[in-house]
Amino acid sequence: MDLVIENALWSGMEQERLRATPPAGFPRLPLIPAGRYTDPAFLALEREYLWKRSWLYALHEDELPRPGSFRLFRKTGSPIVLTRGNDGRIRAFYNACRHRGAPLVEKAAGETKGFFCRYHGWTYGLDGRLNSVRERRDFVGLDTECLGLTPVRCEQFGRWVFINEDAQAAPLATAIQPLASHWANLGIDTLRHITSASFEVACNVKVLIDAFLETYHLKSIHPGTVDRFLDSRGTHAELWDNGNSMMVTPHRNPEWRDPGAKGMPEIATAEPLFTTQNPSYLMFPNLVTPPCSTGIPFITFWPKTDRTMEVDVHWFAPEGSQGHEQWPTRISNFERILEEDVQFAPRIQESVEARGFAGMVLSYQERRIYHWHEQLDRRIGVERIPAALRVEPVLGPWQAPLEGVLVNRGAAV
Repeated sequence: MDLVIENALWSGMEQERLRATPPAGFPRLPLIPAGRYTDPAFLALEREYLWKRSWLYALHEDELPRPGSFRLFRKTGSPIVLTRGNDGRIRAFYNACRHRGAPLVEKAAGETKGFFCRYHGWTYGLDGRLNSVRERRDFVGLDTECLGLTPVRCEQFGRWVFINEDAQAAPLATAIQPLASHWANLGIDTLRHITSASFEVACNVKVLIDAFLETYHLKSIHPGTVDRFLDSRGTHAELWDNGNSMMVTPHRNPEWRDPGAKGMPEIATAEPLFTTQNPSYLMFPNLVTPPCSTGIPFITFWPKTDRTMEVDVHWFAPEGSQGHEQWPTRISNFERILEEDVQFAPRIQESVEARGFAGMVLSYQERRIYHWHEQLDRRIGVERIPAALRVEPVLGPWQAPLEGVLVNRGAAV
C-alpha cells in the first residue's frame, strides 16, 4: 500500500473519532425502498444483471491441486465446472454437454482424465475440446472444432480464482481496484487455503451483506466480543468505483492482538494497518474480507431463493499455517461473532416484508450500504427498474479516486 494512502487512512480514523456531526455537505441519504429486498420482479433483475454478470470468488488454487482436479460451482444457478488442465491452467466451463445438455460432472469435487457424458458418450478434454462423438456417421456437417465445452470467464487474483458469466465484463484486475494495490505487500501469491465452511440463513442476501458494511451495530450486537476491542466511533470508510469499498476501525488498545492467532505465522511484509487496526474490504458484490497479518478470511454471500441465502467463510494464511494448533480456537471465535451478526437476519426479513415498512433510513456511517445499492442500479440499468424501487445516486462527490482516498470532505490524495 502506498505510504501516502496508508497515512491518510490513519488520519481518517482520527477525524472520525473527533467529529461531532457528519462532514459539511454530506447529503441526507434517501430511503432504500423495502421492495428491493422483497419484490420478485426486482430480485429477478438482480439475478440476471448482478449475479450472472459479476466477478465472483469461486475457489483457491489449493482446491485444485493436480491436473484433472475439478470442482462444481452452482452459486449463481448455473452449473459451472472448474478444473486444472494438464498445462496447469485453471479453466471454467458450463457443466453441459454440447449435444443435448446432459451434465458431465455429477460429483461436487473429484479428479478425472477428461469429461464424459454418460447420456450419449461424447467426451471432452480438460481444456474443453470435444475429443470424440459416438456414431459420428449419423451427424451431417458436424464441426467438432466448434463444439467444445462452453467456457466461462475465469481469472485470478493471486491464487484466488474468480468466475464471471459475462463474456464482455472488464478484466478482474480492473474490477477489483484499488484493493489489489492496497494488498501489494500481503504476499497473496503464497497464501494457502486453510478451511471453508457454509451456513444457510433465512433472509434475502442483501440483509446480511448490509450488516457487514458498517460498524454502527457493534455496541448492540457484539458487546461482549468485537465492541470490546474495536472503537466503532473511529471507523473510516472509503467508497470506490465498481461498487467496491472499505472501512478501517481502530483498536481501542493499539497493543491488542487476536489471542486466537497467538504464535501463528505472519505475513512479514504487511503494513501496520493490517497488524494493529481492523480494515475490512468489499469486493462488489458479495465478498467481504478483513485481512490481517496472520490470515485472511473471505466471507461470501450468496442468494439461494428470494428469502434465503448462504454465507461461506474461507480462511487463507501464510505458508506454515496449515494444521496450526490455534486454528480451532480462532475459527470458533470467528464463528461466534458471525452468529451474533446473523441472529436477527430472519426477523429483519420478516419485518421488511411488513406493509408498514417503507424502507431503510441510513446514516453517514452507513454510506457503504447506499453505495452498494447505487452500484446495483447501475448494473441492472436504471431504465429497467420501476421508479418506486430505484435509489437516487447522491454519493458521487463522496467517492474516492482509485489512486487515492477521500478523508471526510478533504481533497483526495
